[in-house]
Amino acid sequence: MSAASFEKNSFGWQLGQLQQRVQEWWELKTSQASPNLQLPSWFISPLFWNMVKAAFWLILVMLVIWAVLQLGQWLRPYIYTLMNANQLSEDNAKKTRKEISAAGWLQRSQKFQKQGNYREACRCLYMAMLQRLNDAGIAPHQVSRTDGEYGQLIEHLPQSMPYQTLLNTHELLYFGNAEATPSVFEECEQAYQEIEAISK
Repeated sequence: MSAASFEKNSFGWQLGQLQQRVQEWWELKTSQASPNLQLPSWFISPLFWNMVKAAFWLILVMLVIWAVLQLGQWLRPYIYTLMNANQLSEDNAKKTRKEISAAGWLQRSQKFQKQGNYREACRCLYMAMLQRLNDAGIAPHQVSRTDGEYGQLIEHLPQSMPYQTLLNTHELLYFGNAEATPSVFEECEQAYQEIEAISK
C-alpha cells in the first residue's frame, strides 16, 4: 500500500472531504436563497416578539426563584443553627433573671455604686424590682416585656409611685439621653427602699 493511497483512504482524509462537501453545499444553498429570502409574517409581528419577551422574562424569573430555593436549601442548616443560638440566648437570659434574687440584684447595685457606675447601679435596682414583681406573681418574667407593659401591670397597685420611678429612670437611662448621676441613683435607691417597705 503506497503512502498516497493510505492518505486518500484514512479516516481523517475522508472526514475532511465530507466537511468540504457540506461547506460547499451550504454556500450553494445560501447563495441561491438569499436574493429571495422572505421572512414569514408571524416572525415580523410585534405580537410574536412580545410573546418572546414574555417567555424570556418568565424563564428568567423561574431561574431566579429556583436559584433562591437552592440557596435556601443550602443555607438552611446555618439559619437553623443561628435561630437555635438566639433561642438559647433568650433562654439563658430568662435563666439569669430567675437565678438572681432581688437581694442579689441589690448587692450588685451597691457594688456598682461604690465603683461610680451609677447607670449599672440603677439598672440593678430596676432588675431587683422586676424580680420582686416576678416573685409576687404580679409580673412574671418575659424577655420581650417593655417598660410600658410593666407600667400597665403596676398601675393597679395601691402604691405604684416607687415602681414608676424605677421604670421611668430605666427608660430615660437606656432609651433616652439622660445621664446617670449620684442624685439619679439616690432617687432610684429611695424608690427601691419604698418598694421593700411596701412588700413587707
